[in-house]
Parts: sequence; C-alpha cells; structure tokens
Amino acid sequence: MNSVPAVEVDGVSKNYGSVSALKPTSFAVPEGRYFVLLGPSGGGKTTTLRMIAGLIRPTTGRVRIGGRDVTDQPANRRDTAMVFQGFALFPHMTVEQNVAYGLELRRLPKDELRDRTAAMLRLVGLTGFEARRPSALSGGQQQRVQLARALVLQTSIVLLDEPLAALDATLRKDMCFELKHIQESVGTTFIHVTHNQEEAMTVADEIALIAAGTLVESGSPREVYETPRCRFTAEFIGENAVFSGPIVEGALRIGGAAPFVRDAEPPLAISVAAENIDLHLQQPDLEQTLPGTVVDVFYLGFSALLHVEVDGGPVVPVRLLSKELDAGIKSGGRVWLSWDPDHARMHTA
Repeated sequence: MNSVPAVEVDGVSKNYGSVSALKPTSFAVPEGRYFVLLGPSGGGKTTTLRMIAGLIRPTTGRVRIGGRDVTDQPANRRDTAMVFQGFALFPHMTVEQNVAYGLELRRLPKDELRDRTAAMLRLVGLTGFEARRPSALSGGQQQRVQLARALVLQTSIVLLDEPLAALDATLRKDMCFELKHIQESVGTTFIHVTHNQEEAMTVADEIALIAAGTLVESGSPREVYETPRCRFTAEFIGENAVFSGPIVEGALRIGGAAPFVRDAEPPLAISVAAENIDLHLQQPDLEQTLPGTVVDVFYLGFSALLHVEVDGGPVVPVRLLSKELDAGIKSGGRVWLSWDPDHARMHTA
C-alpha cells in the first residue's frame, strides 16, 4: 500500500468571524480506507469534509491529497467526487444521463462514456434502470445513482456527506452494507460524514470523532467501542454506564458505595459497557456493588435494555439477553449492579 496518505489534514481550522466552527485539526487517511467522521450535529464534521473538497477555504492549515498540497486549489482541480445529503439528482434527466453527466463535461469519447456508465450502473445494481427518471426510483435507488455518478469519475477520493440521512432505518442499514461492499470492490478511499453511530460502526475501517469543533479521538470501530480513551466517546458510542464521584482517601466512590477505583487521581470517571454489567435481584457477596431501582425495561427481541437509577448516582443502561429476563426484573424493582474490574475504563471526568 502507498505510504503517502490519500488525504492529509494538517492543522486545519475554520472560523466564521468570532465563531470557531473547527479548531486546528490534524489527521491522515490511508489510501483505500473507509474513513468516517462521526459526531453530533454542528460539531464540525461537514465543515471538515467541505474543506477537503475545496468548497470551503480553511482559516489555517493545509489540505493534501496524495501528498500534493491542494489548499489553494478550487474543487474542480482536486481528485475528489462528492455524494451529498439527500437525493441531489437532475429530475429532468434519466438515470443514465445523471450518471454520465460528469463524463460529458469532460468530453469523453461516446464509447468510453457509455461503457463506464454501464459498468457503474452494474456495480450499484441498477442495470435495467437506465431510462428511468429519479421520480420513478425509491430512495435507496436514488442514492445508488448518486454514488454511481461519483464513482464513474474514477477519482482517488469519494466524499460522502450524510449520504443515508434521508433513508428510513431499514433501508439505511441495507445501504450501509452496500456502501461497504462497493468501496471494497473498487478500492477507492471513502470519507463519510454521519452522526449515526450504527452507520459509522458498520462501514468504517477507522472512525474519527469530532465534537464542538474538536477532534476527540480516532481508531478502529472496535477500539472506539471497547476501549474509548475519553468520557465523550464512552457517552456517545454504544451504551455505557458512566460514573463519577468524590475521591475519598484516594479512592473513587459512587453514590456512597464501597470504593471502585483505589489510588485514584481527580478528576476521574469510569465507564462500563451496558452488556458488561451484571444485574442481581439479591445483594451479592461482593465488595463492589451498586444498589439501585429499575426505571424502565425495554424488550428488544434478542436482548433487553434496562435503565437503572443507582442510589445516590446516575441512571445507567444495563443490557441483558432476553432469556435472562426474570419476573422480578420490573420497573420499580430493587436490584444490585456489579462488573468485572477489567471491564471498567478510566477517563478524565
């Protein structure tokens, strides 16, 4: 694999007057990877993507594509193609004409234009739809036309800005699988913006979390889910119980219970994945347990999600297999929580 990153963002920031949309940010995207910018709305994800595309000029920093500094180059001089949020298709054109539009602007020979367009429609599963108008397509089909229109240009980078936001949950899940398969098939670098955690976890080789204009942390989906390095990640990705409390005689105490972390340095918080919390209907013979009250029980088919209010502490999620649900587990019921200390992650509070 090429050692030169496909995209390098080096100290890039964006200010609008006195408002900072993105603080100085640096990251590199290796060639051929599916890279996802994930975070809450308004955090700076789309601003970052548009600076890579050349649609917005950064206030500070440089953008490099394939090792070449493109910061001062317009969007049409960069080796990128973009898939926008929603269905940005020409309504008066057919599917074939929409996909071929960029090639026509490049004045390609008709035979090559036709062959490349047909190949892309075949790749996204729309052979036979060439003569249809966008109004005759489903949401998922329209999004596949957008993707084909981007891929047909054969750029080294494809930028996707909330590409699945307009789809319903079932179709979004199906399109996640399709996007991942298509990216692996063509080997092109994809940079995908979303606020949807499940979407990011499904498609990404690497996830970068951006919030409040700051790159919080990055890693593989497994790394950011299982071993989040900061409290924000633990609260944003997955279902995690996050606890903080006073440091008493060098130990973290939660809700007045026995110490959970010894030799602790303030400020400190710990997080535990909901599926790693053990729930007991009677107080177990363990030093470290948290008593609480069940607030909600949600049956989700294969699993069940409980919200438990810890005595003197927060309301936290607990996930059980549905077969583990007991008649005594109900709203208002008293329970005790515990976990293997190896499953607790420590963060700055």
